[in-house]
Amino acid sequence: MGNFPGVTVDKKSGSTNLAHDVHATIIDLPGTYSLYPKRADEWVTYKVLLNQDPAVRADMVILLVDASNLKRNLLFCSQIIDLKIPVVVALTMMDIAGKKGIEIDVEGLERELGIPVVIVNPRKNKGIPQLKKIVEWRTRQMHQAQPRDFIPNHALAAGAIKDVQALFPHVSDYTAIHYLINHEHFNFKPSLQTGVERIESAHQFNHTRIQADEILQRYSRIKTIMQHTVSEPDPLQKTLFTERLDKLFLDRTWGYIILLVVLFLLFQSVFWLAQFPMDAIDWSFSRIGGWLGATLPAAWWSNLLVNGLLAGLSGILVFVPQIMILFGLITILEDTGYMARISFLTDKLMRKVGLNGKSVMPMISGFACAVPAIMSARNIENKKERLLTILITPLMSCSARLPVYTILIGLVIPRKDVLGIFGLQGLVMMGLYMLGLVMAMIVSYVAKWFIRLKEKSFFILELPIYRAPRWNNIVVTMINKARIFVTDAGKVIIVISLILWALSSFGPGVSTAGNSSAKLERSYAGHLGKVIEPVIRPLGYDWKIGIALITSFAAREVFVGTMATLYSVEGGKDADRQTLRERMASAKREDGTPVYTLATGVSLMIFYVLAMQCMSTLAVVRRETRSWKWPIIQVIYMTGLAYLASFIAYQLLK
Repeated sequence: MGNFPGVTVDKKSGSTNLAHDVHATIIDLPGTYSLYPKRADEWVTYKVLLNQDPAVRADMVILLVDASNLKRNLLFCSQIIDLKIPVVVALTMMDIAGKKGIEIDVEGLERELGIPVVIVNPRKNKGIPQLKKIVEWRTRQMHQAQPRDFIPNHALAAGAIKDVQALFPHVSDYTAIHYLINHEHFNFKPSLQTGVERIESAHQFNHTRIQADEILQRYSRIKTIMQHTVSEPDPLQKTLFTERLDKLFLDRTWGYIILLVVLFLLFQSVFWLAQFPMDAIDWSFSRIGGWLGATLPAAWWSNLLVNGLLAGLSGILVFVPQIMILFGLITILEDTGYMARISFLTDKLMRKVGLNGKSVMPMISGFACAVPAIMSARNIENKKERLLTILITPLMSCSARLPVYTILIGLVIPRKDVLGIFGLQGLVMMGLYMLGLVMAMIVSYVAKWFIRLKEKSFFILELPIYRAPRWNNIVVTMINKARIFVTDAGKVIIVISLILWALSSFGPGVSTAGNSSAKLERSYAGHLGKVIEPVIRPLGYDWKIGIALITSFAAREVFVGTMATLYSVEGGKDADRQTLRERMASAKREDGTPVYTLATGVSLMIFYVLAMQCMSTLAVVRRETRSWKWPIIQVIYMTGLAYLASFIAYQLLK
């Protein structure tokens, strides 16, 4: 279990060998501070620890405890001890505790708790072998007597606990208390549910009073343990480097200025750093396509290879540098601890539109991908704020939109500097991201009046200390995200590219004679595009863009693969040596005017900023809200908003 709630929002698993004959499956559960869950992610952990998750049974718990915040972490530790689950404490952040002047008697802490305590530093891979040895030793002692109760739980509700244990033999006193408090959330048989309810009524079991008494007793004993095992300096004597930085980064004026500068540098860097490798990849594919087109014989299979498979592949790989750089920079912000400050800084603004600071983390994660971002909204206790966050998160410009923005900005925005230092293309890129953010705020403000859920909201956030980024972690993240983009998105793009090649190469009016442009218009894809063209013509789009809009509903990044395939088929041999950007720049309408003017390009970028074009996002919204109502509402409002905004932009700029 992690230290910071919200870091993990679902179960994650891995495996390791503790010894030559001991193999363990490690399940990472969402972090929490107590066994009284409020958020959806806390319920995941709670049900596993109470043996109410049918898929997971915890044989042992390795609890990560922050040494620099020991008092708060020991509450959760004491509760797990009283569940009678074997537990090993992995004491982290000892270096930070040392900087704060905190000294911990680890052996004394072990004696007081009655469980093993191991010092670890996962960032530097220290203490992990010792932790494995302790866990392996603990597995061989599983049937020995468990540690004594941390507090006298039986005395909290003796009669009720005894009756529950008659229904559920072998459960601990503390487990019985939780059965009484949360049995409605457990998958008990109807007869057992009725039995627990009768016990509650017979003993007049008061949940709130029992919980309050328990917490007070636990903190009383924790205070005693801390006095015996922990030495802390006077908090007024030392101001950490983190606190000095926070005075600047969380300042009401400078904090927002620094945030805007950070975002500006982020998007400038994505464009500037990725430009050279992207040009190199684009040039390489155009040369390979030209060579294959000139070398291979004229046949359907060579056409498929060059204009279908190769064109689709180029539409994937050319954007890998930007994907890697974006995720690398976001990981740096997370590793340094600045990302959590953004949540704290924006809480006041979020509340004005019906959200709170916890909504910021899913929204920022949405810049990478909306699917895990929406799942991370489980960290929000308030149901209305969680639902609003889910509804607006797809408006954040995810990495799938990045290829679309890049190709369109390169087509219609000149590569020049503003004020001699700011790249115009980078400014436009930042503007697109900010447009999504501003529209999300507006939508949330409007939607909060229609979602009638009244629930008190609060915002408590643990701010991690500032640290140097883990460069190996950043490199691994960049490689993994690139791999995921190429394998997951790449499969969809390649399949759709091949289907599009077939639809673009064959049709009722297609013959072997005639030019490529005419054959494309008479193909199945051409007929489909012509059908929808009247609907999208007011936005400045032609029928080829219409086909790309349709295919993009599978995944936004398919737009580039679609364009690559359509223009490869249309250009024939002449297009083999051109890059995709060159083909699109030379595209003409029937009257001879360019297709991709400033008005059309801006209209199309705005459409992709605002439209819901991701089947995976709709599926995860359905799973998180347990209803098709909200995904349908998202599709309707986002598509309508995108059409209206694109229409206005085109009519103003044409």
